[in-house]
Amino acid sequence: MSEANPTPQTGVPGRHFILILLILVYILNFLDRQIISILAVPIKAEFDITDAQLGWLLGLAFGSVYSILAIPAAWLADRFSRVWIMTGALAIWSTFTAFCGLATSYSQLFIARMGVGVGEAGGVAPAYSLISDLFPAKSRARALAIYSFGIPVGAAAGVLFGGLVASTIDWRYAFIIIGVVGVLLAPVFKLLVKDPPRPVSAEKAPSTWAVAQIAFAKPSFWLLSFGSGCSSLVGYGLMAWLPSFLTRSLGFDLAQTSYYLAAILFFGGVTGMFLGGVLADKLGQASKSAYPLIPAGAFILSAPLYAFGTLANAPEVTFVLFMAAQALGLVWLGPILTAVQHLGPARSRSQMSALFLLINNLIGLGLGPYFFGQVSDLLKPQYGADSIKWAFVIGLGFYLVAALLLFLASKRLKKDWVD
Repeated sequence: MSEANPTPQTGVPGRHFILILLILVYILNFLDRQIISILAVPIKAEFDITDAQLGWLLGLAFGSVYSILAIPAAWLADRFSRVWIMTGALAIWSTFTAFCGLATSYSQLFIARMGVGVGEAGGVAPAYSLISDLFPAKSRARALAIYSFGIPVGAAAGVLFGGLVASTIDWRYAFIIIGVVGVLLAPVFKLLVKDPPRPVSAEKAPSTWAVAQIAFAKPSFWLLSFGSGCSSLVGYGLMAWLPSFLTRSLGFDLAQTSYYLAAILFFGGVTGMFLGGVLADKLGQASKSAYPLIPAGAFILSAPLYAFGTLANAPEVTFVLFMAAQALGLVWLGPILTAVQHLGPARSRSQMSALFLLINNLIGLGLGPYFFGQVSDLLKPQYGADSIKWAFVIGLGFYLVAALLLFLASKRLKKDWVD
């Protein structure tokens, strides 16, 4: 597809202010998504469910609808106001987050979590498209990495806030308070953020089928998607089950777990994402293969660090190793998201991102928490409370699979790249 002027509108005033607001919404996005991980312990006790059932609640209930509905949300974002779509999405997922606090059974909570996924489906791909239109290619990976700070900040805030509320009041209030905050933020976001001009294109935004044909014909799309998906299986799985690991294997109470895990998620996550964005912007200008090779190397280093930290049985050692592993495990976001943005024309960016996220999140969000919970249940007769520890060690093998797939993607990316 040809484009008359594919250059992003980098002269839009206030693009850094818009980025800050997008990060704020992403923080709430991930806070609402991940707060359930710290609340898993009291939820499991109240509803008397197995680790596998909890895994479905932590993953598939949200991940299935989130991944699938992101496709039509992205189709709309490539044609209509991205800001309106994100505003509506924020209001919907925040409302259902509050409903999670009102659930009186496992099935009700499962349905409410699906509702959170419905809303969040419209929250990420439009933001990727906005950022790609606001920032030039030379700084785009850094901007996307900085936007992705919402992941560790939101996850850390969710763990800290949710754990403290649950340990001092009740786990239900954590959902209700955060949900209300999001509903109130939605109109403020719409008031302050305006859609920037899109790059002038010789053609209209392509259909979802046309974007899918572009993506599916490129080997690098499949390799980047499944490689990132394997890494997300580990990342989301660990994030969902680390609170249970800390309480079962290290004997932490809920408040201790909140402080400990929030520090790991925040400092490790921010460091890794910033490092990945800087390296991608620096090395990617010289060679497109750097975009997948940077995270591939990071995954190879992260896996043994997580394994040693899991088996250390010393909270101080585990903290240092987990924080380093968390940083390396999140290096991929800036480089890979930038590469995906360049697999098709500018007017297809939201839909290209959504197709990528469909695969990534079905594997990572949909299967990750369930995989670790199911393996933990299978190992429980032999290892008891430590079964989740050995499930971690087994699951880390997916980081090595991810590294291999991204290495293969580095061989094809230059050919598939669209400036």
